[in-house]
Amino acid sequence: MISIKNSSKIFFAAALIAVSTFAMAAEGPGPKSEKVSVNLSTADFALDRYVAVTTGGESAGVEQLFAQDFSQKIQAANVMTYGRNAVIKSLKKQKGEMLNCKTNIKIVEKSADYMIAKIVLKFDHFSLTDLVTLAYEHGSWKVFKSVHSYQ
Repeated sequence: MISIKNSSKIFFAAALIAVSTFAMAAEGPGPKSEKVSVNLSTADFALDRYVAVTTGGESAGVEQLFAQDFSQKIQAANVMTYGRNAVIKSLKKQKGEMLNCKTNIKIVEKSADYMIAKIVLKFDHFSLTDLVTLAYEHGSWKVFKSVHSYQ
């Protein structure tokens, strides 16, 4: 027969196991599920993060960086347009890959809640110009549009 002392120990152990299990489940399976938050409190921070993600192979905060209605247009022989999910998926695949280019950034227009930047990536045999539109929305800066052209 189980005494009151033993039953309270068993109850306590079961409660401890249950709480531990729920706590681990809430945390997720480990570091892979962690979402990294990046500082996008200024247009300059958001622009720096965009350049790091698109040219430096960084992936931290990539979902946070792009607006829900983000679009990217690539002006080449055929004009191609990509949405937010396709661009994020592509950038995540490039994690750790740095582009071998020189980067020149020029702010075309800037206001309290809006910025247009011209980013020129110079490679050995061509250059890519990226006109990027950023806007302040819901407490942070987001990239809304990107238009690429090649020379």
